[in-house]
Amino acid sequence: MASKAIFYHAGCPVCISAEHTIADAIDTSKYTVEKVHLGTDKARIAEAEKAGVKSVPALVIDGTAFHINFGAGIADLK
Repeated sequence: MASKAIFYHAGCPVCISAEHTIADAIDTSKYTVEKVHLGTDKARIAEAEKAGVKSVPALVIDGTAFHINFGAGIADLK
């Protein structure tokens, strides 16, 4: 069974670049990858914060948040 990975982003150029470079490169035999655009799905911001996301783009794998570059702070998305 594959573990879950969630890629949170805001749709900005930094986020889109990270999506194409990192999120799309994840081994899907090991992880199911969900991509969440927090700019359009604001209802999931609290979920991202609870997972430890401080800025986007960020990748949460098995409950651990990994921050990639800096596109926007989570507070800026509220």
